[in-house]
Amino acid sequence: MADVDYRKITSNGLWTNNPGLVQLLGLCPLMAVTNNTINGLGLGIATILTLVFSSTGISIFRKMISDEIRLPVFVLIIAATVTAIELIMHAYFFELYHILGIFIPLIVTNCIIIGRAEAFAVKNSPPAAFWDALMMGIGFALVLIALGAMRELFAQGTLLDQAHLMFGESASGLTIHLIDDYKGFLLAALPPGAFIGLGLLLAIKNWIDLRYAEKAKQKKIQSNLSPQNA
Repeated sequence: MADVDYRKITSNGLWTNNPGLVQLLGLCPLMAVTNNTINGLGLGIATILTLVFSSTGISIFRKMISDEIRLPVFVLIIAATVTAIELIMHAYFFELYHILGIFIPLIVTNCIIIGRAEAFAVKNSPPAAFWDALMMGIGFALVLIALGAMRELFAQGTLLDQAHLMFGESASGLTIHLIDDYKGFLLAALPPGAFIGLGLLLAIKNWIDLRYAEKAKQKKIQSNLSPQNA
């Protein structure tokens, strides 16, 4: 097996092949629960944990799993992981669990989870599978948080509202009121607001990629011309 490029895995998960902004996977929870920052953070952490434990487990047992039963075994490992996470959330974060509702158990069907198992975990060592799952999970969670923060800001004029649902009553003071006496923008809290927000995030990423590509092109042209000018 070839050496694993951890730097490339990191850049793929966080930016180049981000599951939320490039692969456009997991759009159902991405749109449904990101009406504020905390909801996005909660689902993001649950997705990270599911990716890390399921991908690492699949990589550990990959040589014992035959091709004929590969997908059922993958689903079984993923479902067991999600069930454990769901029970923990139900016990310690009940209000947040109640808000996220069906989207916690639906992580089992998230294309990101089974996609990384099939495309990477089953072909690589546990450390590589762990790192790939962690980076892909963080990349997806960052999109959830960014979209949730954007929608919350436009809908309520706040950030980190309902932080106590995740961090306890002591975190009630973490809410940031960026706009005083804000009347709210209802569209941002509704499903169309999620599509518009995701479109803005996609546009920002594409703009950054284009700027970076243009700078790289200019740098290459200058490096090609410099020996002729010397």
